[in-house]
Amino acid sequence: MLSDEVYKQFSDFLEVQCGIVLGANKQYLVKSRLSPLLSQYKVDSLPELIQRSMSFRERDLRASVIDAMTTNETLWFRDTYPFQLLVDKLYPDLSANKRPLKIWSAASSSGQEPYSIAMSTIEYQMKKPGAMPQGVQILGTDISSAMLEHCKKGEYDSLALARGLSPERKRQFFEAVNDGSGRMRISERVKKLASFRSFNLLDSYTLLGKFDIIFCRNVLIYFSPEVKSKILNQFAGALNPGGYLMLGASESLTGLTDRFEMQRCNPGIVYKLKAPEPRR
Repeated sequence: MLSDEVYKQFSDFLEVQCGIVLGANKQYLVKSRLSPLLSQYKVDSLPELIQRSMSFRERDLRASVIDAMTTNETLWFRDTYPFQLLVDKLYPDLSANKRPLKIWSAASSSGQEPYSIAMSTIEYQMKKPGAMPQGVQILGTDISSAMLEHCKKGEYDSLALARGLSPERKRQFFEAVNDGSGRMRISERVKKLASFRSFNLLDSYTLLGKFDIIFCRNVLIYFSPEVKSKILNQFAGALNPGGYLMLGASESLTGLTDRFEMQRCNPGIVYKLKAPEPRR
């Protein structure tokens, strides 16, 4: 059992390391996420595991604890409408670009979102031959090194494949891993559209370059208002003029930033970067 003191120390540590705010009375979440690490690291108790993870002497353990606490459930084409908006509105709006279209999936987890974007892109180009001749580049980032390895490998078990993926897309974009496991691997034509790298949303975005579309869905809910505001303003700085930000259905910019214009679509909402005001 975690004492209130240890839980508070760990909550503060997690917020400093990656911005996540656990809030009160989430000891059950910490226990469920971290208990599997006890045997892996041969630690006798959860408080001992947590105390050791907060020591900068044990980097591997600290990384595993952060991985466990920041790994979220995900599925293919989550909520459907963002991917419909991508092909019905955003791609047509941005199709005049003379350079590759750059998309950032800012919390790629195990790869479902960036690969869903890639599959949507291929479907769009199949329906509109010659569209976006300069191509599309998708960057997936995550703080979890374990999730990034999963993304790069691009292999999924039958349970993961059943979550949001139609039989037609499974047939078209996946191939069997011939090891008797029932796992399937994302096809090369999907894989080559996406690259992955480690990134903490609390860090500077300068080295990432500029993007035309940013997906950051169901992530901001874990941050404090101050951190949300900082991240959203950094997103604005990372977008090309006329770029778009896609948030989760329950997330809002109200009171956090004035850098975006909300556009109601049918269905869903997307946020467009406002043009800078002219200098007087």
